[in-house]
Amino acid sequence: MSIASRMWGSEGAETEPRNGPKVVMYATSWCPYCARARQLLERKGVALEEIDIEAVPARRAEMMSRSGRRTVPQIFIGETHVGGCDDLYDLDARGGLDKLLQTGVTDDE
Repeated sequence: MSIASRMWGSEGAETEPRNGPKVVMYATSWCPYCARARQLLERKGVALEEIDIEAVPARRAEMMSRSGRRTVPQIFIGETHVGGCDDLYDLDARGGLDKLLQTGVTDDE
């Protein structure tokens, strides 16, 4: 796997994907919101595919097309666009993040 797209587990080591919906985060290496979102997902034991949009500029266009947003992070769980860091923490505070990580659907759907 390239530096631009890696899988991270709860120990910060590269890992194989776990069961459940795929979790993808478009990010940059220097973004503090990306680090905060990564920390929450790692605490939950999520195998995260992180795509560095600076290392591979074409992935920025992909991110913008998928999310409709220009800022990082942009987080997808399965086909659900969660949004950015604040959106991820809000979803967790409402109790929806664990369900989404298990089933790929939220109560909003």
